[in-house]
Amino acid sequence: MNPAVADVLALEARHGSTLFEPSIVFERGEGALVYDVEGREYIDCAAGIGVASVGHGNPRLVRAIADQAARLITCPPSQGNRVRAEFVRRLCELAGPPLSRAFLSNSGSEANEAAVKWALVATGRRRLVAAHRGFAGRTLGALSLTANPAYRRPFEPLYPEVTFVPFDDASALEAAVDEQTAAVVLEPIQGEGGVHPASREYLRLARQVTRDRGALLILDEVQCGAGRTGRFLAAHGYGVEADIVTLAKGLAGGVPIGATLMSDAVAGAMPRGGHGSTFGGNPLACAAGLAVLDELRGRDLLGNAAQMGKRLMRGLRGIESSQVREVRGMGLMIGIELRQRAAPFVAGFRARGLLTVTAGPNVVRLLPPLVITTEQVDAIVSIVRQELSTAAMAEALP
Repeated sequence: MNPAVADVLALEARHGSTLFEPSIVFERGEGALVYDVEGREYIDCAAGIGVASVGHGNPRLVRAIADQAARLITCPPSQGNRVRAEFVRRLCELAGPPLSRAFLSNSGSEANEAAVKWALVATGRRRLVAAHRGFAGRTLGALSLTANPAYRRPFEPLYPEVTFVPFDDASALEAAVDEQTAAVVLEPIQGEGGVHPASREYLRLARQVTRDRGALLILDEVQCGAGRTGRFLAAHGYGVEADIVTLAKGLAGGVPIGATLMSDAVAGAMPRGGHGSTFGGNPLACAAGLAVLDELRGRDLLGNAAQMGKRLMRGLRGIESSQVREVRGMGLMIGIELRQRAAPFVAGFRARGLLTVTAGPNVVRLLPPLVITTEQVDAIVSIVRQELSTAAMAEALP
């Protein structure tokens, strides 16, 4: 191993607490590509788990961060700031009615925690409904919305009044929502749970049932929002208007941010001082967020996400392999479900210059930057085909 790599990994192992075991040290990135300290190039279909939405080293984003850092980095929510005001205005404009208010925080977990607090106070109820295979974050409140025992068990008891239902099962959802339900919390496309898009009928039923029974509909778009599906919100593609939508990950292109968007009626229910954030909505993050919104519009990255997503999905589905059970997703959020564990394939792709992440035990997840090109998409398909072919040949050996 390169001594420089070994030194960095040793320091991380000695002093870090990420609970992961990195094997590569990355130095820089450009667009949809990243480079390790030895100069090797990778197509980045992990993108910080969907964070590097407008690409690495994006000039507009870099300038916005540098310019804002030179002017003002922090400004608490109790004081006004022009950059924050413009960011929330643009954010609500893109999200569309009824999402006319935004609370800014620092992560997806925080955005979901805020969403639940607003739902409880707005309805005066305490019960929540969430879906199996869903993932809302790792803080204790957000973790309460995650059914997977592997995530929950070490930290129980969690918030107790959560009912879990099978994802995309309309009858189960309808039976679970009653007059004591504060909110239904759903991801339009489950990310950690295996890249499962909801059916149009299911999300529309969720909207109707919650409205009929006085509950709120919260859509967790932490991973699928901010343009990843080819729409600013995945909900736009479903024709569904939620009471609350949460965003994070790609919203500021790599600068930590979370946003809880909500209607006027929901926003007005929170008593003064009922929620807050020291770092949330700081000018640096808001300037980065504005740069991302400018990139989405100025370079038609929503259109590129839709077009490149179709091309990538078509290419992956065209691979004939006994290893693949299904390729599914929406836009540039794609999962390859395999007939065996995904981790060895993620390692094999990495060795060939393609970075991916898992989504459960047997799904490889692809979340490339929205700036990815036709040539890079075709290269991804080629690498996946080669690795699947190699795995099939190894399996066939006596």
